[in-house]
Amino acid sequence: MDATLVDTHAHLDHEDFELDREAIVARARDVGVCRIVAVGTTLSSSRECVRLARQFDCVHAAVGIHPNNAAEAAPADFGSITELAGDSHVVAIGETGLDRHWEFTPFDLQREYFTRHIRLAVEHDLPFIVHMRDCESDVLAALREAHAEYGDLRGVMHSFTGDAELAEQFLALGLHISFAGMVTFKRSDELRRCAATIPAQRLLVETDAPYLSPEPLRKIRRNEPAFVRHTAGCLAEVRGVSFAELARQTTANALQLFRRGR
Repeated sequence: MDATLVDTHAHLDHEDFELDREAIVARARDVGVCRIVAVGTTLSSSRECVRLARQFDCVHAAVGIHPNNAAEAAPADFGSITELAGDSHVVAIGETGLDRHWEFTPFDLQREYFTRHIRLAVEHDLPFIVHMRDCESDVLAALREAHAEYGDLRGVMHSFTGDAELAEQFLALGLHISFAGMVTFKRSDELRRCAATIPAQRLLVETDAPYLSPEPLRKIRRNEPAFVRHTAGCLAEVRGVSFAELARQTTANALQLFRRGR
């Protein structure tokens, strides 16, 4: 294999993978994906991600309650997430963040959960994974508040879709920027221009599987970790570097950021 990659964000616990999860992990390994971060969205999802990390030596877990799931969380759920955060297979907190696209969770409750997740990440010296949809200014304000309290932030803007100016503001807070399949879409010229500006040491790549299949596989309904190579290839092209160099740098970045665990 010419280069290895880390899929820094996959919902490996998703029901779409229920029937062939072992084959999916095997396919990822076969194409050089050396690590997969399985990201939780609820307490039960987070527990399953930890279980998968125990089952597969290439999988690590992130635990948290997604902003769109916070309203349905039981009062004790976050306490259980806090307990899971101490597991050696857990390398990040999240998926957390804010979302104004959907109205599943009152926005004040989303902000409360976002703050709690960031605090938990700091307490455990773990990175946190940020979801942001239709609320860039709100997320930026919340992260600036956290930066004022904690200093440089250890985390990642997952599946980033903003412009270079917005990315620069998140970078100034200490965050990494991760790109998923959308950067490969034909109409994503502005996002590709943004991807070309990210400092090499802050760049990550992901699938967000089973969502956002990259070109040329966009017509395939279900994304999977092996497809991260297509996104990485696109990033290498727009940044003017070889695939091997892009893979080397993003893998080094991921291993440094998600440094707890095996």
